[in-house]
Amino acid sequence: MKWEGISEFVQVAEAASFTQAAKRLSISTAQVSRQVTALEQRLKIKLFYRTTRRVSLTEEGQLFYQHCRSVLDGLEEAERAVTNLQSKPQGRIKLTASVTYGEQQILPLVNDFALLYPDIEIIASLSNQRLDLVDEGFDLAIRLGKLNDSSMMAKKLTTRTHHVCASPAYIQRHGTPHSLSELRQHNCLLGTLDYWHFREKSVEKNLRVSGQLRYNSGHALVDAALKGLGIVQLPDYYVDQHLQTGALCSLLEPQREAEEGIWAVYPHNRQLSPKIRLLVDHLAERLRPTPVTTPAHHQPTS
Repeated sequence: MKWEGISEFVQVAEAASFTQAAKRLSISTAQVSRQVTALEQRLKIKLFYRTTRRVSLTEEGQLFYQHCRSVLDGLEEAERAVTNLQSKPQGRIKLTASVTYGEQQILPLVNDFALLYPDIEIIASLSNQRLDLVDEGFDLAIRLGKLNDSSMMAKKLTTRTHHVCASPAYIQRHGTPHSLSELRQHNCLLGTLDYWHFREKSVEKNLRVSGQLRYNSGHALVDAALKGLGIVQLPDYYVDQHLQTGALCSLLEPQREAEEGIWAVYPHNRQLSPKIRLLVDHLAERLRPTPVTTPAHHQPTS
């Protein structure tokens, strides 16, 4: 009795339509409506706002949906386990990551994963906004830096390092800063923040810097640094190749901030399903950091 109407409710919530839910379940719209109405009466709450044009969840309905979706996901995983379907991984994975890191690092590896497991459907949404995994139905997020959400579980995939660097041409014209205080004499190319991160004498320090350019694009900042416009601080995945070729030179290495983690994050109330664990392990294996060496003949000079 307690399970009656749950599947219908979840389908209506996800389709935002009684008609579409009925099609998905291969039953009549009237039957879906009856089941949802009976469920509301049993719970003594209103689950949906209904108009002639739209169906949307109430606040109580949203909360109830999150729990029901989690329960149904668990039942689906249990069914697949006992029927041995996981010997051939299949199903859907919905993940999110930041735009640049997702484009450069994550999705190419996800494409490799898709070749290995053609029966797994993958939906990726890249955003620099911190999306709510539970509310928006994500199985997995790739998060950079410090983790603050205790309601999530996390597995460390790799690390990232921020480099302060400039082109040899800029250094030849303006000299090499040897201390943080000397950065005030230089054109610092800014991103969305007006301070940079350092670690001096084992103490983390945020240093306010200024300069001619401020972009919300790491690629544009790299281009500006390569053209000798100033000094930039960016994560390794933006600048590693340029440090390796000598097109950029690493500066202030003794004050470089500590490495930050890159994490696979998933909701606390879910265990990793086999298919998601496969993807997480795949990413962890291929994201292992490789050391960057700067060519000796490109070492910065004053």
